[in-house]
Amino acid sequence: MARKRVRGLFITGTDTEIGKTYAGALAAAALAAEGHRVGVYKPVASGCSREGDTLVSGDALALWKAAGSPGTLAEVCPQRFAAPLTPHLAAIAGGKRLDAALLRRGLEVWLARSDIVLIEGAGGLMSPLGEEEYVADLAYDFGFPLVVVARNGLGVINHVLQTLITAATFREGLPVAGIVLNETRPRGDDQSLEKNSREIRSRAVSPVLAELAFQAKGFDPPVDWFRIAAESARRHVAIEDGE
Repeated sequence: MARKRVRGLFITGTDTEIGKTYAGALAAAALAAEGHRVGVYKPVASGCSREGDTLVSGDALALWKAAGSPGTLAEVCPQRFAAPLTPHLAAIAGGKRLDAALLRRGLEVWLARSDIVLIEGAGGLMSPLGEEEYVADLAYDFGFPLVVVARNGLGVINHVLQTLITAATFREGLPVAGIVLNETRPRGDDQSLEKNSREIRSRAVSPVLAELAFQAKGFDPPVDWFRIAAESARRHVAIEDGE
């Protein structure tokens, strides 16, 4: 087993379609602009579009371009399925099987070539990756601290706190770097938008790192992701073939 000290972040969400990729791509672009070699990895994607004979993950493509197109797109997301279902069911729908070992082994290519690796999970921490495995298992095995992305709006306080409770109680616990609140739609009359960050800060141990206004081009306030990754890491990453 090869054990390497790495700097990285595991981007998870409180739900699906809450802006994990948007936030991850902005972080990747900022890191690349600072001169870091940025690796981006999405272990599996479902709901992929077909381009000729190839399935393409729009999320993986966005992360890859934001990072400066390192490596190949196939290395960013080695397992891609067409059905818009949770990954292991999407694999079955396509007559395939989700490869649990490849989920982990696919990170190896990024470890030697990157200063920092951003991993984007599928859905939330308790999204299934098989009959007995969840995204949280993958996050645990990688050992990167979490960045929790949440849709800023009514109900986000509960969603964030539930995710943090899950992180704290899953196996020996998952380290959390912090929270990003993302506005996924134009502001309407949702009065909670002005209060959610303050309420979460007062109730959560993990910090609110930043907020993203609708279609914002940067974090408010700006985040030093390279420093955050170093300060938040608690464990080494362990990668083992066939694990």
